[in-house]
Amino acid sequence: MNNATNRTIDPSCRDKPPLAIDIIVNLDIFGIILYSILTFMATVSVLVYIEECIYIYRKVPSNKKSVIIWVNGAAPVIATMSCLGMWIPRATMFTDMTSACYFAIVVFKFLVLMLEEIGGDEAFLKRAGKHKLKISTGPCCCCCLCLPYVHITRRTLFLLKLGSFQFALLKIVFTILSIVLWTNGTFDLADLEITGAAIWINPFVGILTIIALWPVAIMFMHLRVALRTIKIVPKYAMYQLVLILSQLQTAIINILALNGTIPCAPPFSAAARGYMLSQQLLILEMFIITLVTRLLYRRQYDPLPVEKVDDNENTKMVAMPESA
Repeated sequence: MNNATNRTIDPSCRDKPPLAIDIIVNLDIFGIILYSILTFMATVSVLVYIEECIYIYRKVPSNKKSVIIWVNGAAPVIATMSCLGMWIPRATMFTDMTSACYFAIVVFKFLVLMLEEIGGDEAFLKRAGKHKLKISTGPCCCCCLCLPYVHITRRTLFLLKLGSFQFALLKIVFTILSIVLWTNGTFDLADLEITGAAIWINPFVGILTIIALWPVAIMFMHLRVALRTIKIVPKYAMYQLVLILSQLQTAIINILALNGTIPCAPPFSAAARGYMLSQQLLILEMFIITLVTRLLYRRQYDPLPVEKVDDNENTKMVAMPESA
């Protein structure tokens, strides 16, 4: 008889993720050190964020306080949820959904942040009144160079805001729907059958994500020169990095786990181990991003200088031709 036929598979490799008490009982010296360090990092991230909130509350103008606090909270919130998911593996779906919902709001808040840094909606419309927007930017239309330039009007600004706000709203709606379906046994992230709810909900949420990121990219490309004095480029880079690590990296690791590339390691099944590795990486990455973000946003919030007309300035705005 073939030896492969007689090979037994550990029951835990087919079981649900372990309970928190099972993790604590099975921790060795390396595991205790690893979990302690990662928990310490998550705790420090929260403390740094609280200290930053106090600074923002005292030093930042009232119109910017809320959006800056929201944007600054992306990395600490994800680190905290990842730490909870690391200690309580059966709650990973809920911690990931909480992080995703928060970041969906951050996408919209970052767009609002750029507008507030320029002086608000009225100041943006006043500065950009003689320009057009180039909409052939990522992630939707970076290759569509034939797209026309768009006039900057109140309607255009409203559509840009709406494009990002829909994700903040619908992400929460679909998260609630997913939880309801999960309680009914019809939502399972590992179920890739055509009849499963996850195979329909997740791609649709992915489309909403791409649509929401497009207005933020458009606004960034048009304001990056005007906001260069407040380090908008590294701020945008940190925002993009949080997106890539929390969404793309997690998705890749989970797919590798579902395909068996990441092997089972009792008491973790392959899928549970993939989630665990993802949580641990996120804690480390979000800890570093929290520290970098603190440096970027801890500054004097003085008004921007009056815009000077410079035909040689490298911007993505295109001047509108004067009517004859």
